[in-house]
Amino acid sequence: MKIIQTVLENSLFVAQFMAIVFIIFASSYAIEKKFNTINSSRERILNTKKIVVIGLFSAISSVLMMIEMPLPFAPPFYKIDLSEVPVLIVTFAYGPVAGVLTEFCKIVLKLIFRSTNTAFVGELANFVVGCSLILPAGFIYLFNRNKHYAIIGCVAGTLFMTVFGSAFNAIYLLPKFAQLYGMSLDNIVAMGSSVNPAINSIQTLVLFATVPFNVIKGVFVSGITVLLYKKLSIILRSQGKAAVRAGVN
Repeated sequence: MKIIQTVLENSLFVAQFMAIVFIIFASSYAIEKKFNTINSSRERILNTKKIVVIGLFSAISSVLMMIEMPLPFAPPFYKIDLSEVPVLIVTFAYGPVAGVLTEFCKIVLKLIFRSTNTAFVGELANFVVGCSLILPAGFIYLFNRNKHYAIIGCVAGTLFMTVFGSAFNAIYLLPKFAQLYGMSLDNIVAMGSSVNPAINSIQTLVLFATVPFNVIKGVFVSGITVLLYKKLSIILRSQGKAAVRAGVN
């Protein structure tokens, strides 16, 4: 009976995962389409060229996702990867919807090659928190495709990811992780306490581990993306006359 219950719980979580993916994709598509309508843009949100690049950058991103770096102040399940760099580049080049698709394809490829060791909770966290970085950055960049707005977008994305990602961990991800692994939240807190004695509750775990984790990841991903901006100017300029006029400053 316990096995059946575990299977049902995991199946339900996967269904919730896919529902969240659909909601984020549909919302991003509706907002980007509305933006294009307001600006009289005839550019298709998705086309063959974009899909090909999405596939290529998803593959690169999935490889980067498997290269993880532990942090000395956080429990072992918090590890930084730079898989959002290719995703953010695609977001700037082709729009938020393309970024969400790249983020999702990255997760699918990672699961194909490496499966999951977090009952899909880690993958959901990576997808949702990753989207909380790329979507604010991508929508801000739509207003003016130049380096200045790319930097503003990255700053806004990092701040939003820090706030939303930390709250999402405290309210949903950490309790769900504990549930699916059949452990209590106290066990998770203890994992944090072992590396940082100041961690003695879910709130302090989020404050002293999740928040700095998101800030560091956002800064690294944003910094690398901005450094690569000029070298990727050909891709960025291909998005229309507006990008050509803006140039790369």
